[in-house]
Amino acid sequence: MTAKVVRDFVVNGFAAAFIAAIVLSAANALLWWVFFILTLPINILTLGLFTLVLNGAILKIGASFVPGFEVRTWRAAIIGALVLSFINWILRLAFF
Repeated sequence: MTAKVVRDFVVNGFAAAFIAAIVLSAANALLWWVFFILTLPINILTLGLFTLVLNGAILKIGASFVPGFEVRTWRAAIIGALVLSFINWILRLAFF
């Protein structure tokens, strides 16, 4: 769904999307907290908005490991992170 909304966010097929979801889940579980702690001063100065850049970085890292999943620009990564967060929020409202 994010690839339909964000222009430079490319997913080629269901298999690439499925593998990307697994890789992004692992990257979020293993890397996100480390990056968050390292960038905590910047995050405090920006009142938490730097978290969007951090989420975009995780997307770009995940895209570098999955063939068929590409995030071409940093702008697409940050907007993609916003769209994914919004979709996650809507699904949580619907099912929990």
